[in-house]
Amino acid sequence: MRCVFFISDRTGLTTESIGNALLTQFPTAQFKREFIPFVDTITKASKAIVKIKARYFQYNERPIVFTSILEPKIRDMFKLDCVCHIDFFESFTPILENEIGTKASNILGMSHGINDENKYNKRIDAIDFSLHNDDGIHVDNYDIADVILVGVSRVGKTPTCLYLAVNYGIKAANYPFADLDLINDKLPKILVPYYGKLFGLTIDVDRLHQIRSNRLPNSKYADINNCRQEIAAAEHIMQRYDIPYLNVSKRSIEELSVGIIERIKLNR
Repeated sequence: MRCVFFISDRTGLTTESIGNALLTQFPTAQFKREFIPFVDTITKASKAIVKIKARYFQYNERPIVFTSILEPKIRDMFKLDCVCHIDFFESFTPILENEIGTKASNILGMSHGINDENKYNKRIDAIDFSLHNDDGIHVDNYDIADVILVGVSRVGKTPTCLYLAVNYGIKAANYPFADLDLINDKLPKILVPYYGKLFGLTIDVDRLHQIRSNRLPNSKYADINNCRQEIAAAEHIMQRYDIPYLNVSKRSIEELSVGIIERIKLNR
């Protein structure tokens, strides 16, 4: 087990994302991940280092420490013999400075600040829209939706809608195919006017069975044959009406969201 720390002087979301992307290239290794955001003072850095050193002595192996820290004095504190230290600013900023021909501003917090108020407000509006138009509860706002996700229950429509809203400002609604829709083998009438906005999600039978069993074990809802029938019926509707769709079983929500954007050419 190798300990990994993601440390940042801000939220650390980018540090964690890039660091994890690198770690996926080592599928046989096992990692214990720890996340420490807002390390923007020497005192906070010192506390983080105490924890890092504790892991070194606990596992007798150098922790991997990913950092994104602008202040050199704080950043340099993590250059310890007992760690493998990778700082993204230090690694990439000099290359960009040399290429662009100017020094980086080194202003703290610019990547997650409200630099573009219009884009920020668009994301907030999109989040509100996705929450209000979840699970087919409200359909009166579909005319302003950017995309409407369809599929059987528990296929991942809601988290995908929220991810699209939070990260891309996309107004995403979702509508679950009900039993009657699947039996009739027809697109629900409410969706017909918005046919061009539809995007389907499907899933492997075993995966849906597992998800539903965790929610309602030993129920008809989770029965593997029922799952199989629902998926087959939903895919038949999508194919019949030429609705583009993706299988979510082996895709992360990030991959799925980008796949949707690219397939139907949504504006981010």
